[in-house]
Amino acid sequence: SCLQLGLERFHGVCILGFNSAEWFIADIGAILAGGFAVGIYTTNSPEACHYVAENCSANVLVVENHKQLQKILEIQHKLPHLKAIIQYGEELKEKRPNLYSWGEFMDLGKDVPDTQLHEIIESQKPNQCCTLIYTSGTTGQPKGVMLSHDNLTWTASAAGRFIRLTDAKERQELVVSYLPLSHIAAQMSDIWSAMTFGVQVFFAQPDALKGTLVDTLREVRPTAFLGVPRVWEKMEEKMKSIGAKSSALRRKVASWAKGVGLQTNLKRMNGYSEVPMNFHLARHLVYKKVRKAIGLDRCTKCYTGAAPITRETLEFFLSLNIPVFELYGMSESSGPHTISLPHAFKLTSCGKEVTGCRTLIHKPDGDGVGEICFSGRHIFMGYLNMEEKTKEAIDEDGWLHSGDLGKHDKDGFLYITGRIKELIITAGGENVPPVPIEDAVKGAVPIISNAMLVGDKAKFLAMLLTLKCEADVETGKPGDDLTPEAIEYCQKLGSKATKVSEIISSKDKAVYAAIQKGISAVNEGAVSNAQKIQKWVLLEKDFSLFGGELGPTMKLKRPEVAHKYKDQIAQFYADVDTPT
Repeated sequence: SCLQLGLERFHGVCILGFNSAEWFIADIGAILAGGFAVGIYTTNSPEACHYVAENCSANVLVVENHKQLQKILEIQHKLPHLKAIIQYGEELKEKRPNLYSWGEFMDLGKDVPDTQLHEIIESQKPNQCCTLIYTSGTTGQPKGVMLSHDNLTWTASAAGRFIRLTDAKERQELVVSYLPLSHIAAQMSDIWSAMTFGVQVFFAQPDALKGTLVDTLREVRPTAFLGVPRVWEKMEEKMKSIGAKSSALRRKVASWAKGVGLQTNLKRMNGYSEVPMNFHLARHLVYKKVRKAIGLDRCTKCYTGAAPITRETLEFFLSLNIPVFELYGMSESSGPHTISLPHAFKLTSCGKEVTGCRTLIHKPDGDGVGEICFSGRHIFMGYLNMEEKTKEAIDEDGWLHSGDLGKHDKDGFLYITGRIKELIITAGGENVPPVPIEDAVKGAVPIISNAMLVGDKAKFLAMLLTLKCEADVETGKPGDDLTPEAIEYCQKLGSKATKVSEIISSKDKAVYAAIQKGISAVNEGAVSNAQKIQKWVLLEKDFSLFGGELGPTMKLKRPEVAHKYKDQIAQFYADVDTPT
């Protein structure tokens, strides 16, 4: 059907919609027909969609519904290569030239002889590009990461074998597809590894991340599950709020079981194999029920990736006997580079290199921390039409420079300590990695949702804080109402607040004191005086994709936040002599 529409060699087929069978079919069809498969984030604005479609000279655009179609119709006149638009998720509301329903699109291929398709398939080589992944630009315009056939097939097989995915001939694995397929993580797990090992794929509801994911998990009971940190954090919040409502006895039993679970699993992690009697009892009374309640009772492979996850969240699940394994990589390495395993994991480490992948720590400092560089068959071809950017990423020796800072421990486990670009360099020349400090504050003050450290080129560090609040289910826009968990926390402090605005307008004494207490505790553990938080402010709205502070994978967009809240940041340093 793509050929019938006139898809040309190395031109894009852009797919804009939630995960579905049609998404997979369009993606694989585009590749076999000699084009590029290109996912576009469903949250993209019309302009952002135009950038991608224009950049890959798209011939065909596949959209899910009327809402996504509207974005494309707005920019259609600026896409000279575009030949057709296909809508798959709902019936067409209007007839337009070159606009097809999914059924009409599928029928187009009937007149194309098989020989024509087979000739094109035969002409393709393993080292040619077949997929573009657009890196969500937390800095500048997104770049089209070119992945070859070999990148995809080799990585899918190597990573799958490494985590011991079972081949369908022995026992079929089950996964739920819900993370954006325009992102490499979901594409590698849901399409390429699934295809390699014959995994059965179930599609979640489009509103999965707004709350229906757990229902799908309970229905499917997957054997492997990949979540980004925000997914695990949301589960943790929900489980804590349910736990807080249960009877005193139940809370006591749960608390005992979590203590046993954490101790046993930490010992396991450090190589002790014997399991105490009380662990078996706790499993029977608590862990099994918890797993069943969230649909993970058959799941032996729970993974997290794409952004840093806090130690608190990892320990929370570990205490319930749900080890969540961290993996690390990037679009430019076709997804995974290091993966933690049940028999080889350490809390807060991203695990060890997938077999066949190599790591170099570039220019390490005294502590062994340097830039993490990768090599292997999973390394991308380059950025589409961006030769300079490609040269910045891959050096003469073929090492891919990740932009991440990290180190290996004595056992070869990789730890990420921060990003080169997000390092704060104070006026005194002190290099401060913000993430550990931000995580420490979130850990010390449970009511805090997001924290962002500022202080680049300034005399001291300060912090922007947001509170945990309810968000609009449809738009994801953060509201003013505190979450039940946050309200409960306020009550414990003796505050009657139920809204963010109430806390800020009255400078709620109890809440402000609790925040200051938490920050002081974090400062106690600071590496040096320069790494202490001297001032902080509460913002009226939580960070969100809607507000532009978070990217599609819920990564903090630091430049955007700094710009949006520049007045609050300026206020921190207003009554201080400007450093000369």
